[in-house]
Amino acid sequence: MENTATPLNARGGLMAGFNSLGILRQLGLMVGLAASVAIGFAVVLWSQKPDYRVLYANLSFSDANEVIEQLRMSNIPYRFDADGRAILVPESHVHTARLRLAADGFSADRTVGFELLDQDYGMGTSQFMETTRYRRGLEGELARTISNMTAVRAARVHLAIPKDTVFIRDQRKPRASVFLELFSGRQLERDQVAAIANLVASSIPELDVKDVTIVDQRGRLLNIRDADSDVVLAARQLEYVRQVEDTLVNRVNSILQPVVGLGNFRAEVSADIDFTAVEQASEMFNPDLPALRSEQTLEERRDSGDAAVGVPGALANQPPGPVAVPEIAGGAGGVGAGAGGSGSSRNQATRNFELDRSISYTRQQMGGVQRLSVAVVVDDLQVVDSETGERTRTRWSEEDIDRLRMLVENAVGFSALRGDSVNVINSSFVPTEEFIFEDPSFWEQDWFWNLLKQLGAGIFILVLALGILRPVLKHLSATGNQASGNDLGPAGQISAELESLDGSGIADDKVTFGGVQSAAMATPNESFDYQLNEIRSMVAEDPARVAQAIKQWVIEHE
Repeated sequence: MENTATPLNARGGLMAGFNSLGILRQLGLMVGLAASVAIGFAVVLWSQKPDYRVLYANLSFSDANEVIEQLRMSNIPYRFDADGRAILVPESHVHTARLRLAADGFSADRTVGFELLDQDYGMGTSQFMETTRYRRGLEGELARTISNMTAVRAARVHLAIPKDTVFIRDQRKPRASVFLELFSGRQLERDQVAAIANLVASSIPELDVKDVTIVDQRGRLLNIRDADSDVVLAARQLEYVRQVEDTLVNRVNSILQPVVGLGNFRAEVSADIDFTAVEQASEMFNPDLPALRSEQTLEERRDSGDAAVGVPGALANQPPGPVAVPEIAGGAGGVGAGAGGSGSSRNQATRNFELDRSISYTRQQMGGVQRLSVAVVVDDLQVVDSETGERTRTRWSEEDIDRLRMLVENAVGFSALRGDSVNVINSSFVPTEEFIFEDPSFWEQDWFWNLLKQLGAGIFILVLALGILRPVLKHLSATGNQASGNDLGPAGQISAELESLDGSGIADDKVTFGGVQSAAMATPNESFDYQLNEIRSMVAEDPARVAQAIKQWVIEHE
């Protein structure tokens, strides 16, 4: 006889098994089944959930509301992170969302520039409003320009431009304040801060660089005033020393790299720079080279024969007439004799001499190199065997070390007068691990993790269905069958026992009877006589199977 269980009988067994449990067990079973189904659905949704990427960050709530409305109209899924004020969309929709938002005129940069002046405000606009709009547009343009720098995330510029006046006593200078929001881990160099100050000062008429204040998001004043001039000077000197040392190190590296090899040496330079300002003026004289600068000669002669005579008056004051000069016969004595009378003469000469003089003015330049200290360490020499290809490490010879020292001295400009020192030594380097950059493996790809996530979700669902739901349902079905067997009465029990027999102990020539199905239809509600007649009919049709069923009862109860 073929035994088949219909879905109706299985459903009845489940319901009978569930009804046979207590109230608390029924409630616990319902909660467990509901939780299992909910966990299964959650795992399936998690496996199908896409990866979200940041669309825009650091948005104000008004801008975030506008972006969310545009995403809803475009049917693009999104998530809003209120803590970081960021909007996240699936990775596959990032570029599409940005293009659609750009087409709708949305921009994360809300800085207003000179486009504010393009709007038509009518004829009733006051001069104050026009001036305010111009200043606001100028502030926006400067903020946009500063924000394009690499380390600057956002910038705001505030201008204090006084009103023009014709009175000189009321003249006031414009001032500017710049607020910078830098990226995390970034900082501005001193030259960059000076560049921002000069940029703002050059954009505003009559604005001095000293009147520009630059502050970052941490409240630090970036452009230091003259009050810290000593600190600024020390920082500049330290920066200059570093530049000199870096230049000399680059020279040493460029001369040793072809000889020793990259990574086989290390070089450091320490430079002692003299920042003392010296001014000297000197004046030198050479007494051996006198020079005539000026000369004045005076010759005076008086003759007594030409004395004035007569009564003083107008005639006596007349100049004398021409006088014939007597010829000099020669010699000093002839002079007195030829004169014929007494007289006197006087000669006077004044000469001014200058000595050879040289004046020099010397001003020594600051930042001169006072002393250099160079240290170079060289790794062991690696020798490759031509036959085996093995590498062996040997030390450099003293001659090779001296040659390397000469190269270093010439590269840095060694001077013994300054007291420079150059040391080149040979020492074994600690071996370093070689980093090989390879393409990421397939298990590091996004598609692999997505596939693994879906497979994990499927395995979890199978474990949940086969490990939890199936045993529970099987237990309920078995309990229901047992409960239904107890409620069938004598005819039902005999029919169930007959159905469970495999017929191995029955002869093949026996004819299958149809009373089993008819007896199985007897319910406990029938009368005892009706059930007894059903049993008698089954015994009459197949006494061997009934005897085997009764024998099995006896064996079970023993």
